[in-house]
Amino acid sequence: MLVVGLTGGIGSGKSTVSALLAERGAVVVDADAIARQVVQPGGPAHDALVERFGTTDRPTIASIVFNDPAALADLNAIVHPAVGAEIARRLQDEAGTDHVVVLDIPLLVESKNPYAVAGVIVVDVPVDVAVSRLVEQRGMAEADVRARMAAQAAREERLAKADFVIDNAGTREHLAAEVERCWAWVRSLPTPP
Repeated sequence: MLVVGLTGGIGSGKSTVSALLAERGAVVVDADAIARQVVQPGGPAHDALVERFGTTDRPTIASIVFNDPAALADLNAIVHPAVGAEIARRLQDEAGTDHVVVLDIPLLVESKNPYAVAGVIVVDVPVDVAVSRLVEQRGMAEADVRARMAAQAAREERLAKADFVIDNAGTREHLAAEVERCWAWVRSLPTPP
């Protein structure tokens, strides 16, 4: 098993890159999808989330936490351990295979990368491009986008941690070429013993 990390700021196109890597044969472990699962009824973070925020509704919680650092810390303390445990379980399931596993983790840099990865891929886009994409494509308010960005690592901090950078400031065709270049790099990495 070869494990690489994939990260990028909100609006970078990380999910699109993740899907393109999956098309090339990668096993994607998506931290955002896991975060949605662990807060469902019966999930390991559900009851604590409801107790703290009164709901599991993501937009409602987002409107609270991205304007309140203490609430964001509470959310992270509830959700992150459950997400980490599920990621560890999925990595254990892949142990002993020859698969390329992509850990798609938006907060990989912020979490100080606790996973043994062969390399970190950063999907990069200028801040203004990311903001306009989120406003136009997701209908988010610019102030909300910028508040979420402020809660994440700065672009420069992510780039400093990158072993490979995918430029997503261009067209879909450009992105496909960048992902193909990235996949060749991933396949060149030595597989751990």
